[in-house]
Order: sequence, then C-alpha cells, then structure tokens
Amino acid sequence: MSVSNLAPDIAARLKRSPEGLVPAVVQQHDTGEVLMLAWMDDEALHRTLTTREATYWSRSRNEYWVKGATSGNTQRVVSVALDCDGDTLLLRVDQTGAACHTGDRTCFDAGRLL
Repeated sequence: MSVSNLAPDIAARLKRSPEGLVPAVVQQHDTGEVLMLAWMDDEALHRTLTTREATYWSRSRNEYWVKGATSGNTQRVVSVALDCDGDTLLLRVDQTGAACHTGDRTCFDAGRLL
C-alpha cells in the first residue's frame, strides 16, 4: 500500500481494519443487485473517486487492481457512499460483463443458505 492523496476530510471519517482496509460492497446502480465485496485502502478510494474506475486492494497479491483492467469486465463508478459508522463503503457501479472472478454476473451466485 502506498501513501495516499485521499482528501483529509474523507480520510478522517474512515474506520479501517488493522491492515488499513475498509470493505467495499459493490452494487449495480440501476437494479440494486449486489455484485461483490472487495477491499479498499485510502489510495484505492482516492483512485476510484478520481477516475470513476473501481480500484481495489488485493489482499492476496498485495497490489492495487482496477476492476476489468485485464478481463474487460469493468465497473464504471456512479456513486460512493460511506455507512453511518464509517467502516463500510457502498459503490454503485455500472457493471460491464461478469463481476465475479469465476465468470458469474455476481459473486453471490454460489447458492442461497436460507
């Protein structure tokens, strides 16, 4: 993770995990469909707000990734909201193609538990 250019007023509102991360719930902007959950640090959030391309922190690869940069399954960010506790982000996006790395539309297609 790198030094961030995130606006100080936004950074001050975030409650991060010990690793400096905030979960980001990703939702299709026009249908409300929940697509995936990813992680962001301050710099990923800054890049997302600046470019409107969903940028996340990969915990497994220890690097930033822009959704769709290699797959073509992009997320154009329509809005970003912070929950009342400051510990979760909600990204509303326009998803092109599959959101899940398995090729499914959503990461929540694995089956209902209830």
